[in-house]
Amino acid sequence: MLLHVESQSDPHGDMEPIAFRLGEKRIEVLRIIDRWIAKDHSYFKIEADDHGLYILRFTPDDRQWELTLFQAPSS
Repeated sequence: MLLHVESQSDPHGDMEPIAFRLGEKRIEVLRIIDRWIAKDHSYFKIEADDHGLYILRFTPDDRQWELTLFQAPSS
């Protein structure tokens, strides 16, 4: 699923997500739990303000973000 993601550059110049939209809902990134940076794509495991866990993929050549995993908060 392609996403509209608000992002910023980290100290190394790599893009990292700060918020994204699912439909009309804006979801804010509380923290980046882990990241995997490669030349052709990067993955970010994040905790969001809805308490869900997400993995987002960024492809710098296309400047596209996509949602690759969502885990709902446990009850």
